[in-house]
Amino acid sequence: MTAVLSDARRGHRGLYGFAIAMTALTAVLLLAAVLDQRTLLGAPLWFKPLKFSISLAAYSFTLAWMLGQLREPALRRAGWAITTAGAIEILIIVGQAARGVRSHFNDDTLGDSLLFALMGVTIVVLWLATAAIALRFLREPGRDRAAGTAIRLGLVVGLLGMGVGFVMSAIGSHAVGVPDGGPGLLLVGWSTTGGDLRIGHFVGMHALQALPLLAAALAATGRYSEAARTRIVTVAAVAYGAVVLLLTWQALRGQPLLAPDALTLGALAVVVLGAAGALVAGRARVPA
Repeated sequence: MTAVLSDARRGHRGLYGFAIAMTALTAVLLLAAVLDQRTLLGAPLWFKPLKFSISLAAYSFTLAWMLGQLREPALRRAGWAITTAGAIEILIIVGQAARGVRSHFNDDTLGDSLLFALMGVTIVVLWLATAAIALRFLREPGRDRAAGTAIRLGLVVGLLGMGVGFVMSAIGSHAVGVPDGGPGLLLVGWSTTGGDLRIGHFVGMHALQALPLLAAALAATGRYSEAARTRIVTVAAVAYGAVVLLLTWQALRGQPLLAPDALTLGALAVVVLGAAGALVAGRARVPA
């Protein structure tokens, strides 16, 4: 763990410091959620800021750690752009919650509309800066091929998940087929009566953590060669990306996550069987 923290601090001090700040904010928001029982659109008022602070902490720390894997310091501007855009976004979300109003898709007043428009700008900045980091990793080989592949593909799938945010902005809501703010799953609030684009957005973004963690877990077992680990990570990344697309497609059809129809289940089966088949075929060609 000490090495991971050292890599993140070396990778980008701004992103590393922002991750610490978001972790501290998470503790404050947890306290606010306990002390302030107000609700907004049927959900606890402070849950949205809390979810965003957790997500931004994980996102910024992961990017700082990734930059720490480069052979020499790079992408300073991209890191500071992400830090600044993330800070503006969370300030708006927390500020609007403190006022007891929506932060997203809020055009009740001119001020609310301007704040939401500013959040739209921060989303574009975050996506472009993350894309710049992804491009750097696509052309620079890593110290370990499996870990490098996990970082590169994690960034690509993460950008795909972040892109779902643009779909939400285009349609003016995160729910499909039902109004925003209806019945939802515990904590995350994902709709249980209609489609919810936040699911694909969430799952996709966290490929940034999931794929590098998979690579690290495979390496820790000591059972797989570098070629085998690279193969497994690649298959997992393709399957992960396919699941993000599947979740987004399911949501756009107005279908709740926990009520998939036969078509959705069939598509999921194709993804699972395809991944399993790729792993088996690859194992036959490359020794573990």
